[in-house]
Formats: sequence, structure tokens, C-alpha cells
Amino acid sequence: MASFLSPVLVGLSSPEDHPYAPSDTESDASFSALPKAAKAASIAEKHNKKKLGELYAKPVSGGEFEAEKHFYPRVLNAHIHPLVSSFLTLGNERILARYTHLNPQVNYEILEGLLKYQPKFFQWAGSDLFNVTTSSGQRQMIIVETNSCPSGQKSMPLLSELGDDHGGYGVVIDSTFREMITQADKSLGDLAVVFDKNPMEATGYAAVMADHTKENVWLVEYYEDDPNPPVRWAQGVMEIRDKANKWHSIRACFRYVTQKPWNRFPINSKTIVLNSVISCLAGGRNKMMAARAYDFLNAELDGSGLSVRVPETIRNVTKSEIPLWLDSMGGHAVLKVPYSNAGQGVYTITNKEELKVFMEEDHHYDKFIVQSLVGNASWSSVTKAGKFYHVGTIPNKKNHTFVSDLRMMVAANSNGFRPVAIYARRARKPLLRHLEDDPSITSWEMLGTNLSVKLEDEWTTEAQRLLLMDRKDFNQLGIGIDDLIDAYIQTVLSVIAIDKMAQRLMKANSDTTQFPKDAKYPWFNETVFDFELFEALNPDVALLQEISH
Repeated sequence: MASFLSPVLVGLSSPEDHPYAPSDTESDASFSALPKAAKAASIAEKHNKKKLGELYAKPVSGGEFEAEKHFYPRVLNAHIHPLVSSFLTLGNERILARYTHLNPQVNYEILEGLLKYQPKFFQWAGSDLFNVTTSSGQRQMIIVETNSCPSGQKSMPLLSELGDDHGGYGVVIDSTFREMITQADKSLGDLAVVFDKNPMEATGYAAVMADHTKENVWLVEYYEDDPNPPVRWAQGVMEIRDKANKWHSIRACFRYVTQKPWNRFPINSKTIVLNSVISCLAGGRNKMMAARAYDFLNAELDGSGLSVRVPETIRNVTKSEIPLWLDSMGGHAVLKVPYSNAGQGVYTITNKEELKVFMEEDHHYDKFIVQSLVGNASWSSVTKAGKFYHVGTIPNKKNHTFVSDLRMMVAANSNGFRPVAIYARRARKPLLRHLEDDPSITSWEMLGTNLSVKLEDEWTTEAQRLLLMDRKDFNQLGIGIDDLIDAYIQTVLSVIAIDKMAQRLMKANSDTTQFPKDAKYPWFNETVFDFELFEALNPDVALLQEISH
């Protein structure tokens, strides 16, 4: 169990030498790949056309960053909304003053400490939030999920006050990644960006890293099921293969591997990794553990006026128990496969037919999450805290209100947290006042906001539902600066909760024979994964088998 590596690794292959050559994942689905903006409504991502086993790392040098390759054209032409610009330039001290002024029940010193918190494992994250209200009109932001290695840079208009065309890419690399790698001597190897999706942003990070560090950076795709992957691990050190089949040691790696990263990355490594894969297991890509983490932090913060606000969540539910929990929530709930992302493995249930479809599906994992459903006032789940329902967008000319969510990306270093990028997404169909008003519309069409849609073996990005933080789109959301501050505080709390869970899962190394230390890499095997604790908190046999090999 020392390596936690899968024997079968993933990859897509590219015969082109240039690091920004077309990719078979998200770049084919980006706005820049479209001949006309009118075709942005539905974009097919041609998947798995490259031959597995032929991938190799490509060098990226300083001066290669071109904004057109790393931002949607619509974003480059957008002017950031003044309110969003104002929020991003507030700074934590003014955010703290404003939030505690509006929420006098909040303990000032505790919130100040949380904003200055330095994560050990989870330094870069993005939370998805819903803007909800109660029947009495109390509005608040609630956490839907928090992701490790989040997307968002390509959808964020540039903040002119920074005077930098690198945008949020530069913030993450400068404030977080460069601080992390100061402990690793250059003689230990090169720098790399390793990814399995979203090449538009992954290549952006590589180009900015090359600019800011004045070093060449390796860019490599690393996917599951590749018989000859371009990445390997040698005694805890990541090595990557170039076009000439030469292997290079990597001292620090920027990880944009999001699909079951524990299959390909060891929990402990001599190569510094942003983010460590333990952050994914502790909640960044594991909704089951995230729910546990929120509960633990909320218990710790009891009496401070602060908490991670989430829908009511039931963990570790077997398939046969789901109908019972559904009944207890009034027949409306959200079912989640805990380890999926990109909107996959999420099922909104509002009637017996939707439940039947879920129950008849084959599922790889043994345990599920049942969450209260946030819908409209007449068809939301009944919970202990009452009903929450969507505030939604400002009504359009047809008086249609759409469900929307907000992605808040944050980065952290020794000075604490800072917001990096924000975007929003809306659902396909408007919110019905009563479900029976139009039985042909499914609950997912009204509630699902994720832009990635899988059709058979192809991915489609429904880009027309992306809402930017610009002068045009932001006004549709109906939110103000205090809502953004609330979203930021909730995001920070959720990230801290997951980071503390990650620290709980890493116990002091008391067996240096099984887990030897190395003076050249003082951080290596300082702590080791507590498999027994993880198994107790997340008793899912299928997941435990994935981790243990």
C-alpha cells in the first residue's frame, strides 16, 4: 500500500509537437474552435480519437502565453462588471469588516483567523454555490460542492487594475505554486503541468509558469487506461517522457488531473504536487468525505456564528435504502455518486419515474449520498431547517426565471486566502412554479447547471448557458457585493474543512522501515495515509480497492 498507484494509467496521444496543438478534450469545445459564435450553443468534444500509448511531454518556454489560447474570445472582449472588480480588490481586511458588520453574531477574531489560515494540502480550490432563500425571505449562499483543481480561468474577464494579461493564471502560479516550490532545490528536477482535461487552462498554467519561473516547463496529458503512459513514478519521484523517449525527473508538478487522481498519483511523493491527491480523497473529489469534513468543522465552529451551509446530507446510503430516505424528504431529493464530477453521477428525483431510472442503472460504487433538493417553493425537500428554494436569475422578457449557480475559485498561501476567479451557469429550462405545469420538462433540465454533457462517447459543452462576470451577464444573476462576500466566506470555510480532514487522514510516520524518509526531501513520508481511519469514515469497498493498489 506504499505506492497507491494503479498499474493501468491514462492518456491521450498527440502527434503534434506544439504544446497548444488541438486537444481531444475541452479545447475542441472552446469558443476559439468555433467558426462562428452562433455555433456556440452545442459543441462536440471528439473524445479518444488519439492513439493511447503515444503520448509524450512537450516543452513550454517563456513568452509563449497568448491570451487568445487560454480565454474564450467572448471573455477577451468582455468588460468586467464594476461590482465584481470592486469585490476582487477589497482584500480580506475589508471583507472581514463588512461581513462582521452585517452579521454581528459572527466572532470577528475567529473569522479573521480563518481568512489567514494556511492550508497544508488544499491550496487551490473552487466551490459551486446556490443562491437560495427561505419562505420567510432569508437569502444566503449554500455550498453545493467544493472541487480540487477547479476550472474557471478561461471564463473570467481580466481585471484591468492588475494590468496583467495573465489574469487568474498568474495569481495561482505566483501566490501559491511558486511559494510551494521554494523548498525544492532546482537540482532535483524540472517543473511540469500534468492534466487529463481542460487543455485550454492547463496550457495556460504551463505558459504562465514558464514566464514567472524563467524555466522551461513540461506539459503532459496523463489519462487512465494508457498502456504506455508518459508519466511514471520512481521511488516517489515523478518522471515524464519526452518525444525522444528520454525520461526527466520532476521536482514540482501542477496537477490538473481530476478523474480519480488517486489511480495515478501517490498520496506521498518526493515531487511536490499542487494539489496533493490527499485533498481529493478528503473531499476535493469525494463528496462523501466532504460531507464529513463540513460536519467536523461546523462542530468546531459551534458558537462562533459561522458554519459551512450545505443542503441536508445523508452519507453512506446503500441503493436499497434510497427510497426510504426519499420519502422522509417529501419525495424530492438529490442522489449523488460521491466520486464523480463534471455533473456526472448527480440525479434529481422529483417523481417515481426518475427514481425508477436511477434504481435500474448499474453503479460502480456501493454507497451514495442523499441530499435535500433545492427547487421552487412548492417542490423543494422538507428538511429539519425548513425549505430552501432557488432565488434564480432575474426574470427575462418572457418572465422566465432560471436556476443558476456560482463558481468561486480561491487560492491560498502563507498569507491566507484570496479570490481568484468567478463565473456562473444557468440551467437549460426555466423554473416551473409547479411541477405539473409542464410534465414534459424533467427536474434535471430545470436544476442541472453543469455545462458538460456526455452524449454516448462524446462530450458536449453547452456554452450558451455560461454567465460571465461582465457588464452584460452579471446583472442577470440578481446578486450584489454582499452575496459575493458570502460566497467567498462559504468557499473559504469549505476549503478549510477539507484541508483539516486531509490532515486528519495523514498520521505521523511511526514506521520508517515501511515508509523510509529522505533527507533531500524533508517533506517526504513526514506523515502517512491512515487507511484504517479513511475506511471507517468512508466504508465503500469499490473506492477502497482503487486506493489500496
